[in-house]
Amino acid sequence: MPLAPPSTGFAGPVKRSVTIAGHQTSISLEPVFWRALEGAAAVRALPLNALIAEIDALRIVAPDPPNLASALRSWLFAEAAAGNIENVSQ
Repeated sequence: MPLAPPSTGFAGPVKRSVTIAGHQTSISLEPVFWRALEGAAAVRALPLNALIAEIDALRIVAPDPPNLASALRSWLFAEAAAGNIENVSQ
């Protein structure tokens, strides 16, 4: 099967500020990951910051914690592979 670019095109990371445990931090993720996080937060009826904080709490107790952006991408990939994330291609 031939390769094709994503239907939404290639996009570089977008930096956003979030508050986790009362501390402001910035995270750089590609738009498709921001949309997936927003969708996952909506499904769980959580604010985006709350979902990110929960994923961060899981990341911190990992044996070799990655940076937060990597943890978010890994969590989203695992959720998508499990069928827990809806189509976020728009």
